[in-house]
Amino acid sequence: MIVKRILEEELLTLAEVRATLDEVKLKRADETEELGYELRRAMRHAELFAPPAPESTMKIRDELLNLEKMSPEIATKIADCKPQTKEELRAIYAKERFTLSEDELDVILDIVVRG
Repeated sequence: MIVKRILEEELLTLAEVRATLDEVKLKRADETEELGYELRRAMRHAELFAPPAPESTMKIRDELLNLEKMSPEIATKIADCKPQTKEELRAIYAKERFTLSEDELDVILDIVVRG
């Protein structure tokens, strides 16, 4: 398949991807044609690594976006990974041009734990 241009782009958590792929799977269940290799692999990955309900990751992402020094990409990554320690959070922020204070790390971890 050749893609000529991107019409729309949206960041999704892995749980949201899983829900979307489940809908695609249900729509294509009636078809006699087998699912493509890439689609099957994506579904398998989402089944293995995504939580069953996307509401919790969406809630975490939305709360994180209200914080300073938080981009949509990082908020989505944190919601997917759900880091439990400050070291894991620092690893996510390793590419950024700034560092987070201990208080900022604690606030992020609190949001993840509550979520």
